[in-house]
Amino acid sequence: MMNRFLTLSTVAFLAACSAQVPDSNPNLGVGFNGYDEFSTERARRDAELQAMRPRAVPDGQAIASETLTALESVRTIGGQSPVGGVGGSTAQGALGTPLPAARVPAPVETATLGMAPVTDNPDISDEQNFDAVASRESIESDAERIERNRETYQVVAPTALPERSSTGRPNVVAFALATSHPLGTQVYRRTGGANINRFNRECARYPSADRAQEAFLEAGGPQRDRRGMDPDGDGYACFWNPAPFRTARGG
Repeated sequence: MMNRFLTLSTVAFLAACSAQVPDSNPNLGVGFNGYDEFSTERARRDAELQAMRPRAVPDGQAIASETLTALESVRTIGGQSPVGGVGGSTAQGALGTPLPAARVPAPVETATLGMAPVTDNPDISDEQNFDAVASRESIESDAERIERNRETYQVVAPTALPERSSTGRPNVVAFALATSHPLGTQVYRRTGGANINRFNRECARYPSADRAQEAFLEAGGPQRDRRGMDPDGDGYACFWNPAPFRTARGG
């Protein structure tokens, strides 16, 4: 009995919660209550669209207000006759007031600016123009010109290159070509140990490694290093490298 009562109560509760489906009416359209309302709405929209269409502009007002404003600020250019549409007529404003039309300059001729086209320039060679050359040269004239060139041709005999003037100072190029060991290879004995501060101070005296090597050789190098410019004993002061000179010689 109790189960039957619970079943009936559940069915009644579900029936009360179910959505009510309205009756279908074939006379009603989607989104409208009826066809008459649909026709009224469509007529209203057609009227709005008709009002948005461009209207015919009466004669004398065919120029937009923006164009009229621009024409008012136009200045006469070059003193030429006005050009305002077909036949050169002036534009009429919205109130019928004639406005000055824009004036355009006449075509500028090249001769007016003193820039006439150059047809004959003696400084420009025409040797690539066969017709021009053929009109003034012949086989005989070519032979004569070749003969004149042969008579004026001179052979300059080669001479010995000038010797480098001696300055009395060591030549780092000659020293580089006279050596063969690479940078960092100890060849000469050094005593007293390396002093990095002294090395940096002495090398900072010269604008380049070539000048430092020259001064090192002049002071007794590479056998002696009185100023501490070659602490590793390779004979090259202040990281001077003879390799570029050897490469230039080809070996």
